[in-house]
Amino acid sequence: MNSHTDIKYLLPAWERFRAATDIMPVRDEAHYARMTALLETLLAETGGDESHPAMALIDIVGDLIADYESEQHSLPETTGIDALKFLMEAHGLKQGDLPDIGSQGVVSEIMTGKRELNVRQIRALGERFGVSVATFI
Repeated sequence: MNSHTDIKYLLPAWERFRAATDIMPVRDEAHYARMTALLETLLAETGGDESHPAMALIDIVGDLIADYESEQHSLPETTGIDALKFLMEAHGLKQGDLPDIGSQGVVSEIMTGKRELNVRQIRALGERFGVSVATFI
């Protein structure tokens, strides 16, 4: 925020935005479900375009979800790649079985941490495995 921002204009705009989106720290499971649904909608809206203006909003919503999960859901420390490995094993899949993510070489680079999942791949994995896209973020 620059020093010239007039708070008397900012606060009403913030209140309208918050009321329309419910974007704020996640407070309970119902709010968590709404925020997760919002994240999935935002990811769908971007269409995999990482330069889309909504990407900053995706980062904010993802961080709010992650903060709530770290406080409320006692899961072992894992990454999106750990989740992908688990799901692949559970479904009996090999790297070559994920052509919607990329070639076997691309999947291999993702699995070894040489490459990160992009928005399109995250959305495709969420759809394929029927899990929240937040699983892979």
